[in-house]
Amino acid sequence: MPSYANRYISSLTRDTYALILAGGRGSRLHELTDWRAKPAVYFGGKHRIIDFPLSNCINSGVRRVGIATQYKSHSLIRHVNRAWGHFKKELGESVEILPASQRNGDEWYCGTADAVFQNMDIIRHELPKYVMILSGDHVYRMDYGALLAEHVQKGADMTVCCLEVPVEEAADTFGVMTVDEKNRVCRFDEKPSIPSSVPGKPGTCLASMGNYVFNTEFLFEQLKKDAENEGSGRDFGHDIIPAIIEEHSVYAFPFRDPMQDGQPYWRDVGTLDSFWEANMELVMPEPQLDLYDPTWPIWTYQEQLPPAKFIFDDEDRRGMAVDSTVSGGCIVSGSVVRKSLLFSNVHVRSFCEIDQSVILPGALINRHCKIKRAIIDRSCEIPAGLEIGYDRKADEENGFRVSKKGIVLVTRDMLTELAKKLERQAHENKKFA
Repeated sequence: MPSYANRYISSLTRDTYALILAGGRGSRLHELTDWRAKPAVYFGGKHRIIDFPLSNCINSGVRRVGIATQYKSHSLIRHVNRAWGHFKKELGESVEILPASQRNGDEWYCGTADAVFQNMDIIRHELPKYVMILSGDHVYRMDYGALLAEHVQKGADMTVCCLEVPVEEAADTFGVMTVDEKNRVCRFDEKPSIPSSVPGKPGTCLASMGNYVFNTEFLFEQLKKDAENEGSGRDFGHDIIPAIIEEHSVYAFPFRDPMQDGQPYWRDVGTLDSFWEANMELVMPEPQLDLYDPTWPIWTYQEQLPPAKFIFDDEDRRGMAVDSTVSGGCIVSGSVVRKSLLFSNVHVRSFCEIDQSVILPGALINRHCKIKRAIIDRSCEIPAGLEIGYDRKADEENGFRVSKKGIVLVTRDMLTELAKKLERQAHENKKFA
């Protein structure tokens, strides 16, 4: 028989509507988000980033979810419909797409608060007691039941999820909170250049995760006030939170590992370097993010594909992968893959070396290629004999993007331009031969 605590939390999750904000471009990922929103970016060998907050909702018992989309949302919408379109509205569960549609005027979503404001009528129709607003572009596992329980027990009007992060990491990047001994928020600074430290923990600050819980009617009141303020930026961090902390009960909820009372896994994969690093963490023998945990599965859409295949076992031509993850439909033909992630349907032809790289679905690596510390975008065909990640100058001359830490991004458009460049060079060489 379930415990009272479990019944209490399950009652709260049933009375909660989750709105995932998934309209962001993710410009710091550069060409990786030229044709997809950041929440639709691939991650971890078979998932997309949006799968993590969605799986957290479902695993927590929050089964009424809206996804606010805007920037280049086609691939995101297609993925959500395929992976998450099976919920039954008549059973009180649904995952719905809420695209920007000028519901309250002539503007598209103008900020995080405005994205919620423009969907107030849809949320009101669901009759929730609580609204949980989630960022759609972070990778983590979290039981939202504990968050909701603390929100109610403290009698909060709003609760802000937060992490303890180094001050230098939060500077100009995260919203930072100052709290009292009961975790009530006394001050909120959006992306300060000099964040305030946690009392007793110099060099550490409380950074907002971009996840909030509101009492529904209180949220609607604040959104209406904000919409009437012509000088507002329509943003929770810039506008809503600073406006309410003095007169209302706003609490911080530190996100901690309940088993070890430490900092749990959470990644903002918003740059090429952080995206590559977070993926590389997954090929470690015991990664902090355990995608193999059956008690907290990360759900996604998968094509029906054959198993991964490794062929040839000659001394100079051996198909193998070590310290790597290889998804269904992949064929590694007489090549070596080390410390890399191969997404679905990747084909590596013979005599190649793939090292510390993230290869997105459908990529074809032709013979005699050497690839190191690279991100290869979906459906790229790498020309035979090409070396990537060994010579920064050569990579830049080939039109590839090289990050601050030397990670090389290769996309189809870059390869098309490279092919044109090589064709022009061949034509010039022939003309003057």
